[in-house]
Amino acid sequence: MLMIKPAVFPSPPLLLNVTKSSPPFQFPTSNAATLSTQSLKFRVSSSPNPTVEVAPSNIDAEEELESGADIVRKFYDGINRQDLASVEELIAEKCVYEDLVFPQPFVGRKDILQFFRKFNDSVGKDLQFVIDDLSTNDSTAVGATWHLEWNGKPFPFSKGCSFYRLEVINGKRQIIYGRDSVEPAIKPGDSVLVAIRGVAWLLRQFPQLVDRF
Repeated sequence: MLMIKPAVFPSPPLLLNVTKSSPPFQFPTSNAATLSTQSLKFRVSSSPNPTVEVAPSNIDAEEELESGADIVRKFYDGINRQDLASVEELIAEKCVYEDLVFPQPFVGRKDILQFFRKFNDSVGKDLQFVIDDLSTNDSTAVGATWHLEWNGKPFPFSKGCSFYRLEVINGKRQIIYGRDSVEPAIKPGDSVLVAIRGVAWLLRQFPQLVDRF
């Protein structure tokens, strides 16, 4: 019996076209098999001679930066080691830092570093910040609870909480705002509620007084 094989026509070649606007693509030299489609963008044209354009996608710059929580950890670590040179690059030039023990905020990197220089001179290296909890979900806003320890033992009246606002400036994530609220040494208890009630009553009677605060 005469067997007739069906004719096989070669498919048109698939052209790989890298546009001039895209940088030349190179496979990783370490392990080409690990290449992921997440790092590539494919586009197939609808012309009679279809081509596939391949271009590396833009990697989000945020992924290459340290997280806000990491910046805050490095901030406390630098203070503990009294290494203000490492702390300096974490603070924005126009940062505002509020320590609620003081009547006025510290404005600008220079004033903030001067404050921590005085703090370190006062307490030495025996007194250390210990982070109890730290928020990690948002790199633009980080909250922390902490306490102080003296040679590894809790220091009295040293619990505190802090809030930090961060921004990316010149390719680096930096602290642009900070606020510290520290446990008071004197704890008036319920008398605070009495004082608040009295102030609230006074403001209801004389609302214009609020402008004097």
